[in-house]
Amino acid sequence: MDNLRQQFIAFSVEAEVLKFGQFITKAGRQSPYFFNAGLFHDGATLGKLADFYAQTLLDSGLEFDMLFGPAYKGITLASATAVALAAKGRNTSFAYNRKEAKDHGEGGTIVGAKLAGRVVIIDDVISAGTSVRESVAMIRAAGAEPAAVLIALDRMERGGKDGVLSPLSAVQEVSQNYGIPVISIASLADLFGYLEADPSLARHKDAVAAYRQQYGVA
Repeated sequence: MDNLRQQFIAFSVEAEVLKFGQFITKAGRQSPYFFNAGLFHDGATLGKLADFYAQTLLDSGLEFDMLFGPAYKGITLASATAVALAAKGRNTSFAYNRKEAKDHGEGGTIVGAKLAGRVVIIDDVISAGTSVRESVAMIRAAGAEPAAVLIALDRMERGGKDGVLSPLSAVQEVSQNYGIPVISIASLADLFGYLEADPSLARHKDAVAAYRQQYGVA
């Protein structure tokens, strides 16, 4: 399996971060699969995850100067990705935000490097786009430029409620609203391709296909 995107899906399934069954999403939908990046919670899996983030970013050809991780999951993801990038010969600074401003010591809401230049926001997924909106505001307020959002999995799923679904996915809306690319390690299309290639998971293919038909975007 030489495709990085397929390798990531296989890794996520093996780590039981990507599961199949019946799950209720944040949007209240019954989904046949669920991705929880919080389950990459040991050194080995976090290190491998960071390597996927780093390689995906380098392969994208995007020009960037530093990383930013929105609290809370983004903190670990950005810092681990910076370590992985350094191991690949690209030493990159990173920063993250506090949920509440610190009123002593160095103070403020930003920890780490000063926000400057072209900044890549790193998170696990994009649901409503709230953390991206807040991150973009902080980056621009510091005089820096949001260059892209880098996520683990693009669900390629339309927003809104049944009957009034948006024509765009949350990822597409973020890209359109802020004029920046959203880069994903893998997507729902890659997940579906993996299901088609793995006989042991074939029983989940029809449910994922039906969900994709109902909520998915091209």
